[in-house]
Amino acid sequence: MSTHEDSSLPRRIFQQRALLTGLLYDPLRHLADACSHVWGDRLKMEETLNEAFSTVPHCKYLYALDTSGVQITSNISREGLLGEHFGRDRADRPYIRETLLAAEYSDKNREAQYQQWPYIREGVQAVDFLLCEAYISLRALRPSLTAVQFVRDSDGILLGFIGADFALRDLPQPGEIYEEPRYSRRFEGDPLISDTVVTKMRSESKMDRHLDTVLSVVEELILVHGVYHVILHFSSSQAILWVMDDPYRYRLLTMEELIDPNICLAYPKRSYPDEAVVPHQEVRAILSNLRTLRLMKGMFYLRSGSVNIFNGIVGLTFSSDCSHYIPCDEFLKRDHSLWNNG
Repeated sequence: MSTHEDSSLPRRIFQQRALLTGLLYDPLRHLADACSHVWGDRLKMEETLNEAFSTVPHCKYLYALDTSGVQITSNISREGLLGEHFGRDRADRPYIRETLLAAEYSDKNREAQYQQWPYIREGVQAVDFLLCEAYISLRALRPSLTAVQFVRDSDGILLGFIGADFALRDLPQPGEIYEEPRYSRRFEGDPLISDTVVTKMRSESKMDRHLDTVLSVVEELILVHGVYHVILHFSSSQAILWVMDDPYRYRLLTMEELIDPNICLAYPKRSYPDEAVVPHQEVRAILSNLRTLRLMKGMFYLRSGSVNIFNGIVGLTFSSDCSHYIPCDEFLKRDHSLWNNG
């Protein structure tokens, strides 16, 4: 374990999650109590959820689940009821897997406090409440978070769960950027390869295995959190970021941080700058093109890629040690297969 495990980045994330727990616990606890009296009656449960929707701050969707993770109400949203989600099996989603494990543990250890219940203030635990780990949503492909409140009857028997979904960009976040620690770090790159062209094939990196998550997190940081320049080192699985709040210092993110959408909680929310040359709607397309180039089959492959939204330039470094710097609009129009020809 690193001696720097108490760095300000994980501490900032912990503080933000604690703030959110305190914000969401009481309204969800009261809602679960109200739902317990009408549990099993879909219409009354949806009516109860709908009436309470405005009491859950920043909520995107509210819904009820049975004890196996199957949805037993519509989604309640700002726009009203979304009936197509009724009957949806969420058991394979990360927040429900976490919830079902917590439910199994707590029911087997009723005399002992379940250690994951967080403290909302000194001596008071948020019992039967989980602020699940952040994840990438299936539809919007954005960093998201779900809070889950257990619903029990008057005898303490578990009836099911209330789920509340949030987009991380909608949640309150810090006003200041965290301080980057100063200590040595080393990242392994591609394995050594001979100079024979035939052997110049891409070796799968850690970032390659989680590339969709990494790119969704990076997109969110650019669009919502003031990151204006990013370099993705695909081969060594790390990224370097520059943020508008602290433009003279870069921040280095490890693979473990890049695949954790909670990282977005540590960055202040900032409007996408009007001065940016790259239109905000093209950020995802640029990152998707970097993904395509990295995963292309062939003798040469992308080692690193960068984008700066203010000068509108995309940087590319290939295994041939050839580098390209190209305007983003040209980059988006170019045939990917041409890159192998330099």
